[in-house]
Amino acid sequence: MSELPNTYKTMDTAERRRGADRRRRALQSLLFGHFNPRRQGPRRARDGGIAATDWYEPRWMLIAVVILLLSVSDALLTLTLISHGALEENPMMAPLVRGSVGVFAAVKLGLTAIGVVLLLAFARVRAFGRLPVGTLLYVVLTVYAILVAYELRLLYSL
Repeated sequence: MSELPNTYKTMDTAERRRGADRRRRALQSLLFGHFNPRRQGPRRARDGGIAATDWYEPRWMLIAVVILLLSVSDALLTLTLISHGALEENPMMAPLVRGSVGVFAAVKLGLTAIGVVLLLAFARVRAFGRLPVGTLLYVVLTVYAILVAYELRLLYSL
């Protein structure tokens, strides 16, 4: 292992912080930060990364919850339609539907939840230099709403 440059050898390496280490109280910090957000937007115009803010707009959380509820509805409607003789058109989900219902539901909801969490985390980042990623939440919500409406129409036509 190489030695540190001389400029670092003279620095005091002792702990200089006072008080309790806030990093050890993660849940308390998350709750405090939720109700008392410090950074509600990027500090500088060029800051658009994931860590540029402590607070996200509540409408995005509402949209995320509605997307997950629509995903549950889609899973239930898919299973109902399959029990009435329909076929799964999604090539990734078709093998799962033929297997265990629990595995199908877990994979479907898990993939949706991971996607929604990632979209929320990157909501303020601009995709392709223009479009805020949060806008994609609206696109996903619209697609799921259309899909559930289509499945309901299929179910009522049986």
